[in-house]
This record gives sequence, structure tokens and C-alpha cells, in this order.
Amino acid sequence: MSTLTIYNTLTREKDEFKPLHEGMVGMYVCGPTVYSHSHIGHGKSYVSFDVIVRYLRFRGYKVLYVQNITDVGHLTDNADEGEDKLVKQARIDRVHPMQIAETITRSYFEDMDALGIVRPDISPRASGHIVEQIELIKRLLEKGLAYEVNGTVYFDVRKFAGYGKLSGRVVEEMVEGTRVEVRSEKRHPSDFALWKRADGGHIMRWASPWGDGYPGWHVECSAMSMKYLGETFDIHGGGMDNQFPHHECEIAQSEGATGHPFVRYWIHNNLVTVNGQKMSKSLGNFVTLKDAFTRHAPLVVRFFILQSHYRSTLDFSEEALQGARSGFDKLANTVRNVREELSRATAEDRAHGGVLDAGPYRMRFLEAMDDDFNTPQALAVLFDFATELNKLLNAEPRPSRATLEDALTVFDELGGTVLGIVPAASGAETGQASIEPGLVDLLLSVRTEARKQKLWSFSDMVRDGLKGLGVGLEDKKDGTTWRRTS
Repeated sequence: MSTLTIYNTLTREKDEFKPLHEGMVGMYVCGPTVYSHSHIGHGKSYVSFDVIVRYLRFRGYKVLYVQNITDVGHLTDNADEGEDKLVKQARIDRVHPMQIAETITRSYFEDMDALGIVRPDISPRASGHIVEQIELIKRLLEKGLAYEVNGTVYFDVRKFAGYGKLSGRVVEEMVEGTRVEVRSEKRHPSDFALWKRADGGHIMRWASPWGDGYPGWHVECSAMSMKYLGETFDIHGGGMDNQFPHHECEIAQSEGATGHPFVRYWIHNNLVTVNGQKMSKSLGNFVTLKDAFTRHAPLVVRFFILQSHYRSTLDFSEEALQGARSGFDKLANTVRNVREELSRATAEDRAHGGVLDAGPYRMRFLEAMDDDFNTPQALAVLFDFATELNKLLNAEPRPSRATLEDALTVFDELGGTVLGIVPAASGAETGQASIEPGLVDLLLSVRTEARKQKLWSFSDMVRDGLKGLGVGLEDKKDGTTWRRTS
């Protein structure tokens, strides 16, 4: 097997992957802020990291996958100003913020389950780890890396020499007021809040050594990731828009507190556009996953996402989804045809037959995935394999049972276990009706009898009806065969 390389945002190079502990991988991915239903951008992000986790496990690593739930502290400008996103939505809906958090968390997992995403091993909530966050802030204060002003605690970026190493920004060049309106109580405009003072009417609040308040967004991920994965762990993932300030701040406060490297490999997925434009509620092109699922089967959406490399921009459009559906159907139908052919191929009558060596295709697939999880190239390999396999399925002699079994293993392992796009045998995941082979064979028997009696109209009606259900017939001298079609 080739060497797995990962594009590391920290080094800006593809680095050979060597986990901290042999055979084991600790991985943390920034989860959703649960104030509104998940959109197609969430789908791209979490499908991308799901495939990474799946592939690492396929390669034999024991992966501990942690993905948090942000239910407090994420402000509307993604930095230190504005209102808590959950509090704002709760005020609009006139409910308690935790009611919003519960409703949207359930909605999030419903959408992720529909996309075939394997649930994280641990899904910690920010509001359930306030103690750990307070303790981390205490350590930073004791080391002189943070300061408190009127109940709010800030991290002093000038005290941490490595601030900016992930994003490439230089503290001295960060001009005051370029990102947000700068609070006068900050010593430097780039200083960020670790703990925010809660005003009188603020609902989400906890007691702390600095008075009632709530955590800053950045400190939450540091506290939760280190609690479950240790002070240094292998992989931290998230959206490219989180690289600065969120992940930059995570590094500063984590390494400042522990004195150890925080994360060894930083992975960032790119964003989603809609018809070439940035997705935005104000532009009216905001697409939730639930809305997308009303028009496209979830596995088609997953397939569409995997056609783009995780570091590339993904442009969402109805035309692109229709194209993805066509490609997905071709692959899914090939898998069904192999399964149905295998069900008819006994060991005795298929000991010999057409042969297709799956080994080279498997090797090419693994090489693509080892190259920074290149799913578009991996999909291309599966399609090449399917094309050659379809030629064999339509030729004489019929494929041998060993060839069919080997092909099904390739589809189930590479397309199913790794990419998560090969549907179960029922085909229910594709949104198409399930056709039992026995029922088709029965209809063929009825049609054969009709042809013997020269009931041509009835025979044609059966043929056309099956064709409409995605079953193609081929009349031969020795009988009629059938296969799935698009």
C-alpha cells in the first residue's frame, strides 16, 4: 500500500501521515453551532471528514473521533462582538436557548444520518464542559498569557510568539478595527475573549472566578478536544472559514497553557457556492439539507459532494445535482446487476467464465485516497471498473462466480465502507423502487409463455413495463436475460 499523505494547513505541504501513537488516531472536528438547520455547506464539511475517518479505519487505524456541539458562546460576527447566535434565535422564536439547541441538535443528526455519515465516537456539548473551560482559562491567567477586565477575560496575543502561524497573519500587521469594532478594554485589537461577562438579562450564564458569564467560542474547542484526545493529538479538522480566527486562537490558548504542540495535522475543507455565488440567506440562495432532500436522494447529495475534492470549492446547482444523480444511478445499477447475476450463478455453472482482475483497480483507488483523500479520482477508478464490468456482464461467456464475488467485494469495501455511496441490496437508499429478482423471473416466465402463444402485444406490454421500472430485457436464442438499467 502506498504512503498516506495529508495536506497540512500548518505546514502548507502534503505531509506523510505518522500518528502520534502507532495504530491509533485522535481526531477532532469542529461541529455545528446548533441555532438553525444544517445547510449544504455542513453537508460538504461532514461528508468530507466522514470519508477521512472511514478511510483511516479501513487502513487499520483505531480512530477516536470527537466532534463537538456548540450550544453557547458563538457570537454573530464569529469573533468577540455581537450576540450569541443561540440567544438571538431564541429571542426571535420566544423560547429558551436550550430548546433551540435541543431541536437543532436532533435535526443535525437526522440530516447526517440521512447522508450516511457515521456518528462521532464522542459528541461533547460546550455547555457541558464549562468546568474544563474555566480551568483552562485559569492556567492561562497564571502564566500571564491572559488578563481580566470587568469580568471578561482576554488572551494577550502578543504574549504568544506563535500567534498567526496557521493563517500566516502577523500580529504587528493586524490593523486596529479592520475586523470588528475594537473594545477599548482590550490591550491589543487582536486579543480575543476567553470568558465573557454576562449582562443582567443574559440567559446563558455560569458562575466563575470572574463573575457570572459564559465562555468564548474558541476556548470551548480547546477544552473539549484536549479533554478527550490529550494535550497533543493527530488531526484537527474544520471549514476553511474557521482557520482564522477560530483555529488560530485554539492553537494559541492550547499551546500557551500546556507548552506542547496542540495538533500535528490541520485539515480544512473548502466552502460551497450556489450557482457560482456565495451561499447567503440575504441573497436568497441558502439551501438547507432538508430542502435538498425533498428533491434529491441523500445518497445522491453525498455522491455529488464526493465528486469534488474536500479542499476545492463545491458549486451547488440543480443541474449539477441532476448530473450527479445520473452518475450515481449508473454506479448503483452496476452494483445491482452484479448482485443479481451472482444470485443466479451457482458454483457449478460458473466455475469458469469471463474474468476481470479487480486488483489493479483496487490499487489505483487506494493510491488516490492516499493522495490527500482524493475522492474525485477514487470515484473515477470505480467508474472505470464498472465500465469494464458492464462489458463483461453483457458478453458471452457470462462472468465467473469468482469474478462476480471479487467485484462485489470491491464495490462493498471501496464504494461502501470507504466512500459510503454503495446502497444496500434493496436499493431503498437511492430513492428507487426495489425489484426482487424472483418477481422479475416470474414476469419473464409469463412473457415467455405469451410469446409461445403469439400474444405479442401482451409480451411487449411486460417488456415495456419492466423497462419503465429500470429492468432491461434481452431476447436470445436460448432464452431471455435481464439486467438493471438507468
